[in-house]
Amino acid sequence: MIRLVTCGLGGEGYLTFEGNEFGHPEWLDFPREGNGSSFHYARRQFNLVKDENLRYKYLYRFDKAMMHLEQQHKWLSGHDQWVTLKHEGDKVLAFERGGLVWIFNFHPTNSYTDYRVGAGWAGKYMVALSTDDHEFLGQGRVAHDTEHFSTPMEWNGRPNYIQVYLPARTAVVLRHFN
Repeated sequence: MIRLVTCGLGGEGYLTFEGNEFGHPEWLDFPREGNGSSFHYARRQFNLVKDENLRYKYLYRFDKAMMHLEQQHKWLSGHDQWVTLKHEGDKVLAFERGGLVWIFNFHPTNSYTDYRVGAGWAGKYMVALSTDDHEFLGQGRVAHDTEHFSTPMEWNGRPNYIQVYLPARTAVVLRHFN
């Protein structure tokens, strides 16, 4: 989820390197005086994503899907951005960027049904990306074929709202259809 919120809200660029920040099996230590100028730990292990016994493949699949969605919607080069909701108690964050609605439930135990989120566009919304997909080692609780229809009533400072299911510790990106 941190990758998605960083890519969605982080500005005009996104940089990652092979999942190092998510548990590279060995530390990285480039040659320096303190390690005797050793190159022993100054290497990246590009093979990790191909090892079926490790979970790096799931991070790779998620990054690939996230970047594919960015190629379709170009939010990193867009200037439209609206933070719709920041609810500390529910631990939910929602925003609009690149013609998409991004919703994050950071709560460790609470899932929400029919959670209302303000939306700038009237019409139908469907899941474009979910962190809960089996493909990413999620539990598969978010159905991609569910259609979410907006209600024309102001909510969170937006002219419409949609209601979504938000499992604990998941994020969903919704695509708008006219």
